Amino acid sequence: MNNLKQLFRGLHTFILLWATQGLSTLGSSMTSYALIIWAYEQKGSALTTALLSVSSYAPYVLLSIFAGALSDRWDKKRTMLVCDTLAALSTVTVLVLLLSGKLQVRHLYLINAFNGLMNTVQQPASDVAVTLLTPKEQYQRTAGMRAFSNSLVTLLTPVIATTVLSFWGLSAVIIFDLATFTAAFITLAFFIHIPDCVQNRQSRQLSVWKSAREGLAYLRNSRGIFNLILFMAAINLTASMYEAALPALLLSRSGGGESILGLVTACTGIANILGSIIVSFIPAPKSRVRVIFNALLFSMSTENFLLALGRTPIVWCTGAILGWITLPLMNTNMDALFRLRIPVEMQGRVYSMRNTFQFFTIPLGYLMGGFLIDYVMEPFMQSRPERSLLVTLFGTGKGSGAAALYFLLGVAGALTCIFFRKNKHIWDLEKDS
Repeated sequence: MNNLKQLFRGLHTFILLWATQGLSTLGSSMTSYALIIWAYEQKGSALTTALLSVSSYAPYVLLSIFAGALSDRWDKKRTMLVCDTLAALSTVTVLVLLLSGKLQVRHLYLINAFNGLMNTVQQPASDVAVTLLTPKEQYQRTAGMRAFSNSLVTLLTPVIATTVLSFWGLSAVIIFDLATFTAAFITLAFFIHIPDCVQNRQSRQLSVWKSAREGLAYLRNSRGIFNLILFMAAINLTASMYEAALPALLLSRSGGGESILGLVTACTGIANILGSIIVSFIPAPKSRVRVIFNALLFSMSTENFLLALGRTPIVWCTGAILGWITLPLMNTNMDALFRLRIPVEMQGRVYSMRNTFQFFTIPLGYLMGGFLIDYVMEPFMQSRPERSLLVTLFGTGKGSGAAALYFLLGVAGALTCIFFRKNKHIWDLEKDS
């Protein structure tokens, strides 16, 4: 017990916030997962479901520059409470439309865009709050715990959402989401104190535009951080195309279906949990940069090819486990690098700049993935001769185009890791980390 107390020393408030916010995230993820299935069943189009994610990320990318400046000026706790409440009201809107029989896919685009806007403002505040609640020597442990909770959400979301969806319907999933929001809201409002700092109070004297320019100037002068962000932007392009293609592959393939999609998604959660547990207890590596590149290279070189060439759930699940088990190592070491190198009074602005540059490729990837599957890869594979090499590798029928796309994504992801691994500015981050 003494060893455990020493291990988590100074993290009592963080753990309370982490646990309740993780529960709320589970509810939100279940709603998003159920709505993706609902939308695909309505339209049967990969592009339709991809646009749900695009509408969420568009405001996140376009407005993040200013959101960070506002986050550094505003009280972190109040910002989180207001944004979460408005997002919950949008979820209530979905429930009302559903119960009245008026819910349509176009409504989800508007609601997702609004939720994306709330997340744009809330996330920088939440990231800085974690820094303010965490002793510096515990940065890697808290990053590992956050990765663990995200992994648990990934594991539980398809299992619980599919079960609730099957027995009680979409409305029950949404009600669960609202219940978890209520628990997190009460905890944050009445039991969590997030400290302020002098630098944050001083930043309120600056205009929003000047604050945003300071965040951009910091990245311009920190080539290692900026190049690492560009590397992640390139990876996110590949990863978002992966996400756009997954429902089209597993819901369409022979031997697939909703339960198999849930099973494969659950395997990514299991892999993430294992990786998160490992990284929460191991000491900091000698080279965080090397861990980041090696983890992503292994991920890109395994899962995409197994999804492309596999024909059975066991192969798809193996790919999911291999592809995701090393990602907590990457995420925690990148998180630690950012928190160690970026001054806390600048983190809101810099994180928001990071969000713009690192995540702008995600909506592009979703659009490209959905478009390529519906209008390029699937028609292309349907036109191949029955005994051609491509048909032998990727099969026939709906889903073969998604499989072929996964093969290309595996090649692109591996080459991206190899290219950026040679960047000397990123390796310079080792000198002071």
